[in-house]
Amino acid sequence: MTIDRPLGSRHPRHADMLYPVNYGYIDGILAGDGMEQDVYLLGVDRPVESFTGVIIAILKRADDVEDKLVMAPAGVTFTDAEILAQTYFQEQYFQTTLQR
Repeated sequence: MTIDRPLGSRHPRHADMLYPVNYGYIDGILAGDGMEQDVYLLGVDRPVESFTGVIIAILKRADDVEDKLVMAPAGVTFTDAEILAQTYFQEQYFQTTLQR
């Protein structure tokens, strides 16, 4: 994945939103909005520019055209509650359910 909003950065349109995780996209895979598929990267505690990991969950948004993927380093696991807590900073604005 390519990280365009590294850990600690601010949202480009909502300056009050700080990214507590790395966030980016998978180049060449299009999402429901016609743009590259967005991905949260969990389990990496420093800002990075890119990462290769394992998709561990999908955050399905009932009120949006795009779902979000969740990636982690190989061998690193998170409970559903941990994933929802780490993505809450942005997912709180949507009706989100987690799928494995």
